Amino acid sequence: MPALIPTEFSARITWLGQVPPEGDDIRSRAVESLEIGWGGPEGERHAGRTRPSCSRVTSQHKRGTEIANVRQMCLMSAEELAEIAERVKLDELDPQLAGATLVLEGIPDFSHLPPSSRLQGPDGVTLIIDMQNRPCNLPAREIEAEHEGHGKAFKAAAKGRRGVTAWVERPGRLALGDEMRLHVPDQRVWAHLKAVRKG
Repeated sequence: MPALIPTEFSARITWLGQVPPEGDDIRSRAVESLEIGWGGPEGERHAGRTRPSCSRVTSQHKRGTEIANVRQMCLMSAEELAEIAERVKLDELDPQLAGATLVLEGIPDFSHLPPSSRLQGPDGVTLIIDMQNRPCNLPAREIEAEHEGHGKAFKAAAKGRRGVTAWVERPGRLALGDEMRLHVPDQRVWAHLKAVRKG
């Protein structure tokens, strides 16, 4: 019996970007298409099969420990980007400033997709959702540089709307306008999640 359920939900790619290997900011550059290898988009700073651990996983690994890279890409929702823009009082928010790799339109409640869900493109390229991408101050800095007085509001505005991180299950190619179909794990929510989150 299949462990993943193909759903009727799909999303259209409205924007694609790459964070250049050089530099230390998180701005991505808009591109028309991406060649996706096992390590993520080719020529992308966050690509690679492994990465040094960061502040997000210090409860599991000492900072700088080599771990599997499940943060090869930053996926965001066009709908949630519009919500963030409204909350930071901008007409629109350029995905480049958030370091986005893909912006997708059409899947509701995008930032809360179940971990291990898949998004599959036209040629079979498949991305595995790792988990929700928590807001941080790096996009706030980029927004502030372009729109003075608006960046500081980003972290609160993006809570629960920052999108998800993803890694590659099957390589392929993605282009603007491509449709990606959502597949979700065939399992219920863990019965003890609420108790764990309460701490």
